[in-house]
Amino acid sequence: MKVDIIPIGNSRGVRIPKAILEQCGFGESAEIAVEHGHLVVRPVSEIRKGWEEAFAQMAERRDDQLIETPAPAFDETEWSW
Repeated sequence: MKVDIIPIGNSRGVRIPKAILEQCGFGESAEIAVEHGHLVVRPVSEIRKGWEEAFAQMAERRDDQLIETPAPAFDETEWSW
């Protein structure tokens, strides 16, 4: 698909059709990069996506407890307070 590059203030922009935005999963922001001389526009990946479900599964398995480990020997011998 050919699109025009349009002026936006001192910059330039490209209008992306709604169908393409939806097909690619774009929200309100995007990541852009130049790769091998090409402009690449990607949807922003959700930080920590899926963590809530993973934590719920850990809780069900009772695998969400902190592991107590003994302090290393240098903690007792090498620190001055």
